[in-house]
Amino acid sequence: MGDVAMTVPVVASLARQYPDMRITVLSRPFTRCFFENLAPNVGFMEADLKKDYKGLHGLNVLYRRLVSKQFTAVADCHDVLRTKYLRLRFFLGGYKVAHINKHRHGKRLLARKYNKVFVQQPTSFQNYIDVITKLGYSIKPEFTSIYPQDGAQIDDLYGIIGEKKENYKWLGIAPFAAHKGKIYPIERMEKAIQLIIKKFPKLKIFLFGGGKEEKQILDSLAEKYEQCMNASAILGGLENEIRLMSHLDAMISMDSANMHLASLVNTPVISVWGATHPYAGFMGWNQKSENAVQTDMNCRPCSIYGNKPCFRGDYACMNSIAPEQICDKVATILNQ
Repeated sequence: MGDVAMTVPVVASLARQYPDMRITVLSRPFTRCFFENLAPNVGFMEADLKKDYKGLHGLNVLYRRLVSKQFTAVADCHDVLRTKYLRLRFFLGGYKVAHINKHRHGKRLLARKYNKVFVQQPTSFQNYIDVITKLGYSIKPEFTSIYPQDGAQIDDLYGIIGEKKENYKWLGIAPFAAHKGKIYPIERMEKAIQLIIKKFPKLKIFLFGGGKEEKQILDSLAEKYEQCMNASAILGGLENEIRLMSHLDAMISMDSANMHLASLVNTPVISVWGATHPYAGFMGWNQKSENAVQTDMNCRPCSIYGNKPCFRGDYACMNSIAPEQICDKVATILNQ
């Protein structure tokens, strides 16, 4: 989800600078809300690869459907097996095709155990821009939010979450990620919540996270602290969660999709980094590096995506981050 979210600023910039160009984004069905109202000349085409376009036969069916759209150029922003096959079909069909350079070599040097080459890698946003540039369209990134300056309309959600009280702040917390190396220990996050509530008594905290086990943890926190609410459990879907994020004063997130979702609606993010590192190029759009919480360690990063075992075995990169550090970052933003 995060990878798709990071294409949004680039697609929006392309659409604005080339208003006569018809742009179609092909992705999984649940990402439709990222692009649906992005620009008049941006359309969305969903592909359910587990149902409608399963296997090689399904990809051939999808290719025939895509060809009927009469595209003049094709950008592969994913560079995985399925997209490689589709772009090969387009290339053999005489279409102008370009694909992303993920700079895998530089990332391997960054994440290897010994003799790391600690160099900032090109961001995903720049990689997407480079794909479009290869097709002959130079663009300057200009994007703030998928919603107007004041955020999305959420009047219909007030019956669920309540209206924002005068002088109150709204904080989002997304404490989970796909891999252990990117998750701040929940007991430490709870301590951070306690510190934040103590410092900001006029505060409402919205918790974000899916999955059965995650829901149980978030429900437990919501029951324990009256300022907390499990937003993901009650809002009924990703689109409503993003609409709510556009009204938050700040968001705490791991190096995960929620960091990017909050970034798409111009919400400041306190991002917590463990096994991964912003140098890999996955910092949220327009997020400030000083809002990242991390511990400098010789072994970091040990992984680009956080999916490899800890070199040390103790995940000190996360365990060494004090809850007070997170609280202080929140205070810096909320006091502005």
